[in-house]
Amino acid sequence: MDIIAATRHGKVRGRIDGSIASYLGIPYAAAPFGVHRFRAPAPVEPWEGIRDALEFGPTAPQRPYRPPLDRLIPDVDIPGEECLNLNVWAPRTVGEPLPVLVWIHGGSLRNGSAAMPLYDGRAFARDGVVLVSINYRLGVEGFGVFPDAPDNRGLLDQIAALTWVRDNIAGFGGDPGRVTVCGESAGAISIAALLTSPRAAGLFHRAILQSGPPHTVTRDKGARTVRAMAKALRVPATAEGFAGVDRERLLDVQDELVGRADPVSGGPGFHIVVDDDVVPADPPPPSVDLLLGCNREEYRLWFVPSGAVERVSRLTLRLALLKFRIPGRVARLYRAGRPDARPGVILGEMATDLLLRGPLNRLADSRPSDPGTADSRPGGSRPARTFFYEFAWRSPVLELGACHALEIGFVFDNLRHGEALSGPDAPQPLADVMHRAWVDFATSGDPGWTAWDTRRPVRVFDHPGTSTVLAPRQEELRAWL
Repeated sequence: MDIIAATRHGKVRGRIDGSIASYLGIPYAAAPFGVHRFRAPAPVEPWEGIRDALEFGPTAPQRPYRPPLDRLIPDVDIPGEECLNLNVWAPRTVGEPLPVLVWIHGGSLRNGSAAMPLYDGRAFARDGVVLVSINYRLGVEGFGVFPDAPDNRGLLDQIAALTWVRDNIAGFGGDPGRVTVCGESAGAISIAALLTSPRAAGLFHRAILQSGPPHTVTRDKGARTVRAMAKALRVPATAEGFAGVDRERLLDVQDELVGRADPVSGGPGFHIVVDDDVVPADPPPPSVDLLLGCNREEYRLWFVPSGAVERVSRLTLRLALLKFRIPGRVARLYRAGRPDARPGVILGEMATDLLLRGPLNRLADSRPSDPGTADSRPGGSRPARTFFYEFAWRSPVLELGACHALEIGFVFDNLRHGEALSGPDAPQPLADVMHRAWVDFATSGDPGWTAWDTRRPVRVFDHPGTSTVLAPRQEELRAWL
């Protein structure tokens, strides 16, 4: 059965499935090609009549993950230029306006889309939260740094999508005054930038960061990948020069240069840059409710399927310590806590803490815990709070353990589409608990455990037991200070 909703650009036709209404592929900005390529997102042209929103829209141009990740995180490729689109899931009938959760996907700023089955928003709509998932420009189209184009175009896309939510979500039953942004990996890194961006001020009221800390680089560092691509393409390192290259050729060269890079091992890639417009050099501390955390063994997604955890020798570990300037006392502390661990495990554990757990702990520590702190939400009276979690359930698939991205299927209560990472027997009770925490946070700002304070409470999601632990692994985390 079809259902009609109105936006400021025109009416859209969605589909009803049981008690859930879905609207797919709604454009929130003009197609970023032709005159709009390498530009800031432009407004959508209004349309006459009713536009079908029954199928996912085009995805941002990209190449799939390289093996073996392509089997664990299967991408969706939908051709077409109108890739700045979003999807909405909402209850079929709505009384009072409902809280809204806006999902920003991960993928190292070069992969992913809102069309992945894992991100189906039915469970959130079932539980009284309007779920919006968005596409944004990726790779060199979205995050390449050029002298003749705006920086952080993919981030500007996300701001345009949030502006669409503010202006239109009431027509789908959502409350524009109760918007939570939620993202994983590069999506969480994006949200960390949005938290301090003057362009995004007032567009959301709570934020969830899953396995992605604040991370920006200078324009010069951000431009290195563009310069390397320009050299390979034999064109100027300008937006005009890149616009003259066949898109498939551009993607091929991009994949050759950055396709093997990963967040743990490093390598050339794309970054959010400090531009003093969208992303300020001296950002104010975020003042909205935060839920943030990571998975216990993030590194295993990259180290285990590739065989790196076995290949890393003691010599490789020593060289890595020198490369990343990791003090010897830190390495000795990690080895002492894991006397039987392979060098690859020691390196992976340190990398997880250096790149994820440590920065997220510092972000939490930087937030006021004084109960007198003013709430940033309109009419709010309680302080803005921080809640920290750790996902600890270990997947049996390829011995991935509690690896990066494993938690997403549990958050979305969508284990069926997360089987590539979790296997067919992932514990539904854990999904029930974790999904409910996200629903409660989007609804009230309280996921159900003690807010962060000097005791550092961390909610550990595991099966068969989920519990709150005070200051886990603080000795190792303090070693990085």
